[in-house]
Amino acid sequence: MLRLTNLADYSVVVMTAAARCVEGPLSAGVVAARTGIPAPTVAKVMGLLTRGGLLASSRGVAGGFRLARAAHAISVADIIEAVEGPIALTNCQHGEVSACALEGSCAVRPHWRPINVAVRAAFAAVTLADLSGPVALPPAVNSLEVTA
Repeated sequence: MLRLTNLADYSVVVMTAAARCVEGPLSAGVVAARTGIPAPTVAKVMGLLTRGGLLASSRGVAGGFRLARAAHAISVADIIEAVEGPIALTNCQHGEVSACALEGSCAVRPHWRPINVAVRAAFAAVTLADLSGPVALPPAVNSLEVTA
């Protein structure tokens, strides 16, 4: 099973909460209350997202966090990469040092690049605006009739 890390998952949830916010900058406490993610985790995630250029922070009484750019200009790939680094399905990609015993003779390694590109493209095709709007089911699902 392929899964996002909890940190990447929480980052998407935090960014979605920020995108839905219309009343001004958010504090980590408010985001924690709205999402159910523990406040220390929210604070950590918001710090990573700020360093990644996806959130902007301001100090003071009216301070807090807000999106650094429009929700339609932030992709899920941007969010994942801000907290996890480049998207790669195997450790042998992106020049990382691998503990794989096959590294010197692996015939599959060169073929992971197009797979990684396709996975990243799928994440890049979904924007924060898509995630923060109403849920839209695919047309085939919308047209199904439920019978008991």
